[in-house]
This record gives sequence, structure tokens and C-alpha cells, in this order.
Amino acid sequence: MPKTKIDKSTTFGDVIRMSPEAGKMLKSKFNLGCIGCGGADQETLALGAIAHGLDVDELIKELNKIL
Repeated sequence: MPKTKIDKSTTFGDVIRMSPEAGKMLKSKFNLGCIGCGGADQETLALGAIAHGLDVDELIKELNKIL
């Protein structure tokens, strides 16, 4: 069954598939170029947030608003 809510274990690729608008928001609000990134299907939001110096809880909160 597909996920309906984003959490720390959700990958960036899952987010993009769940909502193209969420993918656009990753770029516009968080400056993340996830669309087209080769690691999007393997990198979780938790790992990506750490790697990019972002607050994972804020990232998840904003993404879930779109869903």
C-alpha cells in the first residue's frame, strides 16, 4: 500500500512520486534539486536533511502540508 503521509524514512523519490508539487517545493523553499538526482530513490528525508543542513522536522511538516 502506498504511503499517504511523509515521515523521516520516506525517500526523496517517494515524495516526488507522491506529489509533483512537493518536488517543486523542495527546490523553491529548501533549494534541493531532488528531481533528477540519482540518489533521490535511496536517500531518506532524515539523511538528506542532515547532509544539506536542514531541520528534518520542518521539512516533513512542510511536505505533509502539500499532501
